[in-house]
Amino acid sequence: MPESITVTLPDETLAALQDATREEGVSPDEWIARAVRDRLAIRRFRSLRDRLVPKAAVEGVLTDDDVFKRVS
Repeated sequence: MPESITVTLPDETLAALQDATREEGVSPDEWIARAVRDRLAIRRFRSLRDRLVPKAAVEGVLTDDDVFKRVS
């Protein structure tokens, strides 16, 4: 079940949020929910990358080209 939180934004940020929601045709709640989901996905990606990069380096996988050579 969704829960509510209260967020305090500086005037400049609130104005930018209002502009964005108007331009995109979504509510502030939906815009903020999407932003939080995006940020959490980025956080998960970075955490996974931080765990895997050292293991890849041990295997000599250091660049995108190294990855493509392994999967091609």
